[in-house]
Parts: sequence; structure tokens; C-alpha cells
Amino acid sequence: MAHTTRCAFHASTTLNAAKLRKFSKFPPLLKKAGKANKSHAKSDSSPPVNMASGPTPTDEIYDMGELESSILKAMEKLTHDLAQLRSGGRLNPEIVESLKVQLGTAGQGKETVRLGDIAQVVPRGRVLNVICGDDAHIKPITTAIASSPHSLTPLAPEQANPLTVQVPLPPPTGDTRRDAIEAARKAAEKADAGIQRARQEHNKLIGKYKVNKEVRPDDIQKAKKTMEEVVKKGHDEVKRIADGAKRVLESQ
Repeated sequence: MAHTTRCAFHASTTLNAAKLRKFSKFPPLLKKAGKANKSHAKSDSSPPVNMASGPTPTDEIYDMGELESSILKAMEKLTHDLAQLRSGGRLNPEIVESLKVQLGTAGQGKETVRLGDIAQVVPRGRVLNVICGDDAHIKPITTAIASSPHSLTPLAPEQANPLTVQVPLPPPTGDTRRDAIEAARKAAEKADAGIQRARQEHNKLIGKYKVNKEVRPDDIQKAKKTMEEVVKKGHDEVKRIADGAKRVLESQ
């Protein structure tokens, strides 16, 4: 069953990716910082403020751009990992396309290439058609598919389609479903861990300015609250994506 944890789940990742793009950011936080950071406002007794000097510490603790970017990357990695899982007799063509194929001989010199660079993988029901660009590539491509960890048995090309290698997909089993669901759970855990690491980085930034007393306590409290809201939103989105993938896997 070792192969099953690396198999692919062909879910509607396009929809998930579209929803990820809608991971909305909070309203422009620099405006909030400007309002909160009244100590930087000009007055008759204060020196001129250099507007080109860059963001202030208060601006930086309110700016969640890096945090949100890291959360989005974690969710995109999650959808990619979920797309690599398989159940219900379906296989993501990208899994086969990513296989390494050895071309040439020992005497002529060997070259390792990506299968997708020398052939096209077209799914048709429970069969993957691997359309080779050169008949010399048929044998090494067949060898690469057969030796992969996905329990695939490529068939010899038919006379009517001499450059097409058909790859029937093995039927699903209870074990493959369970393994795929477990892999989905672990992928979600990794995404959550990535979000927490991003939170720690921003929290360190806030802590640094707090220790140095460069930011007002009220702004520290407000920035932390905003940070936790952004983090919670990320965790909620990870759960939504992972739960949707598990439901599809269980139904196949």
C-alpha cells in the first residue's frame, strides 16, 4: 500500500484555486496606522516629518501583507497536495507527466527527461492515453510508467495508434481511500503549520517594537487582534478546502 499515499486525487482544484484568490485582505491597514499613530502628526512645535522616510513601527505592526501572503501560499500548497491524491480509480495526469524517463543507451549517453516533455497524457474515463512524440520514446516511457509507485500497467500500442500507450487505472479499494483521506489530513496539518509559522514571524515583529517601546500599547493590542483575525481566517479556509476534498474521496 506504500504507493497509495503518493497517488493522485483528481478533484475540482480549479474551483478551489478560484476561491483561494478570494482570500480577501483586510481594508487598507496603513490608513488605520496613520490614524492610530497620531504622535507623528505635524504641529507647530514638531519638526517637519519626512514622508519619504518609509513606514513607521506603528505602520509595520498593522501591515498584514506578509502574513496574508504566507497564508495564501500555504493554501495554494494545500490545493496542490490534494490534487496529487488518488481515489475512486482516478489519476491526475500531472502525476504521470512528472515521471522521469531515461532516454539513450549507456554507449550513446543517457539523458533523463520529464515524461510530459516528450509525450502528452490524455485521460479518457478510467484509461490514460500517453501519446508519444517519437516511436523511439515508447519503450522508455513504458518502462518509466511500469516502474512508478502507482501500480500502473501500461499496454503495448495498438496498430491503429502506434504512438499511443494506454494505461488502465486500477480499481479503487478501501485501503486506497483510507490512505488518500489520511494524506489529505496530513496536507491540511502542514498548511496549518505554515500559517502558524507566518503568525510567529509577525508576532516577533510586534514583540520587538513592544520591547523597544516604539509603539503605543493600544496599537500593540489592536495589531495583535487584527493578526489573530487574519490567522483564524486562514485556518478556516484550510479546513473548508480539506473537508471538501475528504468528502469527495469518501464518496468515490
